[in-house]
Amino acid sequence: MSSSEIITNIDNSIYHLHLKPGQLSTDIILVGDPNRVDSISKYFDTIEFVIQNREFKSVTGSFNNKRISVISTGIGGSNIDIVINEVDALFNYDFTNQCYKTKHESLNFIRIGTSGSISENIEVNSHLISEYAIDLNSQLSFYDLDDYKSDNINIISFENLNLNCFKSSRKLFEKFYSNNLVKGLTATCNGFYAFQGRKTRIPAESLINLEKLNRILFKNHKVTNLEMETAIIYGLSDFLGHNAISLNAILANRVNNLYSKKPNEIIESLVRYTLKKI
Repeated sequence: MSSSEIITNIDNSIYHLHLKPGQLSTDIILVGDPNRVDSISKYFDTIEFVIQNREFKSVTGSFNNKRISVISTGIGGSNIDIVINEVDALFNYDFTNQCYKTKHESLNFIRIGTSGSISENIEVNSHLISEYAIDLNSQLSFYDLDDYKSDNINIISFENLNLNCFKSSRKLFEKFYSNNLVKGLTATCNGFYAFQGRKTRIPAESLINLEKLNRILFKNHKVTNLEMETAIIYGLSDFLGHNAISLNAILANRVNNLYSKKPNEIIESLVRYTLKKI
């Protein structure tokens, strides 16, 4: 690999995350907001380090004698592309010889995020686990998947498009699921406003039709919620041989035009639930 492909900084840390091999646990919680890293790491028994560069804040520590890392990704699938690939390199790239290792280490990515429901039956302030996730804007089509085969990838037809639908890690789904969580078929969008059918002063070329989206049926699931990261996490993790699960605090209901009156409390309870399960 050339030095312009896997870039390191002067201190030999990887370019965006400013992390070095050995600094991360194999159990990694992903959050969007850098401030949410603190809301999770405050529960840790010990903290090894805190590193931040741009929106990417990382903490590794221990919780109940288990080594855990937390990384903030910022918003959107493009940032997920940076984080997953750089984290994978920290474990599976030989920085001395500038090549990928022949034996790859598998990681566990656990997303804690916020989301909006598009089903009138999914209440604001509930928690949802994404069993499946659709790459609604085909971001991962930039990767050559013609020769890639996986039982975790299915094709869903929507509006004359063939979209990739990714399954969560079975191991992590069984670990984190409980009857208190809604099972979800999550639609991942590249953005928050036009990409999710929100109207602004700028006329949109096309708006997501929530009614049509909600009519998608896959393995007896209807689309449950919209957000901006899960399908990209699931897809990249599957390509690279990692495990991934996404846990969502439902703060809005787009059908009923409702938004949570206690968002911080709902997110905090999801953090505690996740740490207990991890």
